[in-house]
Amino acid sequence: MLFLASRSPRRSALLVQLGLRFEVLDLAIEEIRRAGEPAPDYVSRVAREKAGAGLLQVAGVANARVIGADTEVVLDGEVFGKPADAEAAARMLRRLSGRTHQVLSDVWCVGSAGEAHASCVSEVTFSPLSDPEIAAYVATGEPFGKAGGYAIQGRAAAFVRHLSGSYSGVMGLPLFETAALLRQTGDL
Repeated sequence: MLFLASRSPRRSALLVQLGLRFEVLDLAIEEIRRAGEPAPDYVSRVAREKAGAGLLQVAGVANARVIGADTEVVLDGEVFGKPADAEAAARMLRRLSGRTHQVLSDVWCVGSAGEAHASCVSEVTFSPLSDPEIAAYVATGEPFGKAGGYAIQGRAAAFVRHLSGSYSGVMGLPLFETAALLRQTGDL
């Protein structure tokens, strides 16, 4: 039985796109970067913690495998989490404006038979954004609950001048890497 340790509707939709049957686990994992922790290590740790917590939640389910994922926007070594409010979202977007940033996505699949892991790094270049464009975008509410304060699959697609890497990874679950993991576990 396959489980997704995420409340993200985007991650669920992406797994459905692969034709998978799974159940969603509702769990809360504290996403706090440790002092001095490199961004890739942080993203991998959080994804692993989600999968591990999910596996504990379904203990007793025969052949349970749990997918945990994390995605973060990184600019100049700084990890941009989800904006707490409109001011934080606008501040993030101003910093991303006219610049190239990285989007790090990690996926873990854990179960009683072991665990497997994959990472994906994408680069996204935003066009220069004016303050009125930023304010209008923030007013839509779309930046909230999104790493870096934007949704590439939404209105922010108009900001993206260039993408190198995985579109689905920027959304929150790199499908190529996830499919490879699930082929290893026999789920795909």
